[in-house]
Amino acid sequence: MKKEPISMTNVEIQKILPHRYPFLLVDKIIEFEEGKSITGIKNVTANEPQFTGHFPGNPIMPGVLIVEALAQVGAVMLLSMPENRGKLGVFTGINNFKFRRQVVPGDTLELHAELLTYRHNMGKATVKATVGGQTAAMGEVSFAVVENAANAEE
Repeated sequence: MKKEPISMTNVEIQKILPHRYPFLLVDKIIEFEEGKSITGIKNVTANEPQFTGHFPGNPIMPGVLIVEALAQVGAVMLLSMPENRGKLGVFTGINNFKFRRQVVPGDTLELHAELLTYRHNMGKATVKATVGGQTAAMGEVSFAVVENAANAEE
């Protein structure tokens, strides 16, 4: 029997990621295979704060925010694992990144991450962002899963 892909709403994502507006860059998860791969959606809208200065009259989503959105999708995959609940995913590296297409308001950014390795709270994933089937950005991210200091204060 084939398992149905797991999906998540924005409210469910906010239970996993500590990010909030304007820095929560994942609107929903449309496919999720625990510990293996994940696909999320970021709806790019003209009212986002980065577009007031990047660039006036020609709004383009900054590449670093595309990378961050990809990392957040990957973090949802990792932080959904029972042993990682309540922790943080942090960058340890960004490797072999290529930007192939501009992302502009009105685009729906599809964010894919596939886990390559994960041991001792360290790992790597291949990531790819697409718009309408066209590659916008792709590369590899390395990360660590660490304790969330905000949870320790509670």
